[in-house]
Amino acid sequence: MAIIRPFKAIRPEKKYADKVVSLPYDVMNRAEAAHMADGNPYSFLHICRSEIDMPEQENPYDHSVYQRAKANIAQNLEDGVFVQEKKPVLYLYKQVMDGRAQVGIVGCVSVDEYMNNDIKKHEFTRVEKEKDRINHFDICNANTEPVFLTYRDNKKIRSLMEGWIANHEALYDLETPDGIQHVLWTVDDDSTIQALSELFGEVPALYIADGHHRSASACKVGLKRREENPDYTGEEEFNFFMAVVFPDSDLKIFDYNRVVKDLNGHTPEQFLTKIKEAGFEVEELGTDAYRPEGKHIFGMYLQKKWYKLTAGPAMVPDHVIDSLDVSILQDKLLAPILGIADPRTDKRIDFVGGIRGLEELERRTETDMLVAFAVHPVGIEDLLTVADHDMVMPPKSTWFEPKLGSGLFVHQL
Repeated sequence: MAIIRPFKAIRPEKKYADKVVSLPYDVMNRAEAAHMADGNPYSFLHICRSEIDMPEQENPYDHSVYQRAKANIAQNLEDGVFVQEKKPVLYLYKQVMDGRAQVGIVGCVSVDEYMNNDIKKHEFTRVEKEKDRINHFDICNANTEPVFLTYRDNKKIRSLMEGWIANHEALYDLETPDGIQHVLWTVDDDSTIQALSELFGEVPALYIADGHHRSASACKVGLKRREENPDYTGEEEFNFFMAVVFPDSDLKIFDYNRVVKDLNGHTPEQFLTKIKEAGFEVEELGTDAYRPEGKHIFGMYLQKKWYKLTAGPAMVPDHVIDSLDVSILQDKLLAPILGIADPRTDKRIDFVGGIRGLEELERRTETDMLVAFAVHPVGIEDLLTVADHDMVMPPKSTWFEPKLGSGLFVHQL
């Protein structure tokens, strides 16, 4: 089953919503966050990246950073920029990007279901990134940004959502500078909330699409609060964390491409020969950018030329992880030919989200890198299958767009 629980959200007063909403904390660095928030005192970046309000310091994870975020939340509440719902509610959240819409439910999910793997994962997390959000959530006493979850589409849930949207006025309807439309409806009718909760009770599992660190951190804050409150009942807000839950059929995974600094001592001619010897069919395409049109096909940009690399049948294992294109590229080319054994730690490789386009791959090879690889996107069913098998995707496998808007809802613990 899957628990979806209403909550008394802290959210922007309607007239401030378009000024508050921001990109998530982890898609930009400090300088970029400061630039985005420049001249906008309402931007949620003053909360999720509160270091931009402080002098630059050696330790960006100093507790004073999180104390500033907490103070900024309190100030926004005092000034009426933020308000808090008087009763627990759910929300329906629609995002539109390039004409494609995804509609999900905003509510709280269970720490216990996360621990029991009823909320399924597909990535490893890093301790230092977990510590950052643990401190942020704990000191702010809130899940300040939601986790992005998905589930296998359910006709009854979709029908109920569509019916509510058709018959109710949106709370917010705004467009952010990146061209994404964000529309939010409040679901405050108790019978509808109960119906949605019961329908999700029939959903076998939820899956983390994006936000593994936020999920792990929220869970650990919940466990910390349990230790601090040994008489807890299980109904306290810290037993739950905030999420937006979308049906899988609404989602689009973009490619996650690779750029590498050097050819591991090979000349370009030797490198191409090695690729052919590994089992790839290599076709030179010229200067027109090439996006792989199917599985087990890759684009490569080297010395201002594009190549099409096709993995032969013998190169595709019958294994849920090893047969992914990101695995084939890693196992058959990056590791044995370019010497990149661990892409998580090797400084010679970098990753470029597909939203930035193939032009970014060309630019990187002409500035700080030497060769680029365009990868066909992982399918959503591939991700769910990996998670169902309790396996972990290779690093930097999936890039979801659009990103969730931050600041539209906050869950107080």
